[in-house]
Amino acid sequence: MIIPVGISKRHIHLTKETFKELFGFDEMEVRNYLNQPGEFASKRVVDVKWKDKVLERVRVVGPFRKYNQLEISRSEADYLGIRPPVKQSGDLEGSHPITLCSLNKEVYIEDGTIIAIRHIHIDKKDALKYNLSADERVLIYKDNKEICDAYVKVGDPSYLELHIDTDEALLYDLKQGDEVKVNKCGT
Repeated sequence: MIIPVGISKRHIHLTKETFKELFGFDEMEVRNYLNQPGEFASKRVVDVKWKDKVLERVRVVGPFRKYNQLEISRSEADYLGIRPPVKQSGDLEGSHPITLCSLNKEVYIEDGTIIAIRHIHIDKKDALKYNLSADERVLIYKDNKEICDAYVKVGDPSYLELHIDTDEALLYDLKQGDEVKVNKCGT
C-alpha cells in the first residue's frame, strides 16, 4: 500500500475550558482545515514554557478535546529540558506537565505533553481492505528500503496518511506529501 506523508509540527489540543481560560471566549476560529476530516488549525497560538525555556507560537488545533495535549518533537523537548513519553494521542498517563501562555493568561497543565508516536491514519473500509487493525505495528519503506515502523490508527472518517514529526521528517528525508510504502510486519 502506498500512502502520502503528513508532517506534524508542534501543536496543542485544548479543552473548551482551558481555551476559554487562556483566551476569554469559548469558540475557535478556523485558520485552515487539515487533511484529517473535522480537524483544523485555529487562528490562536500559545507559548509553552518549562522553567526558563519557551517554545513560541504553538498552534492550537481544533476541535476541542476532552483533554489538553501538547505534541512536540524530541528536539523541542530537549530544548525545553523535559523528557515526555512517546505515546499515542490521548494516552496521557505519565505525560509531562507544562505551562501555557496567551497574551494575558498563564495556565499550568499537570500532564499532557507527549511526543506523538508515528502512526498511519486509515478508515475502517481501507483497514479491512488491507487487513490492518487498530494499534497494529506496520513497516514503512522509502525507495524500497525499510526506514521505520508506525502504528495503525483506524477511524471514520479518516484521510489515509502517515503522520511523523519534524525530527522524523529530517531523519528519514521525507517531505509533506511524499509517498511511502506500508507493509504488514512479517510480509
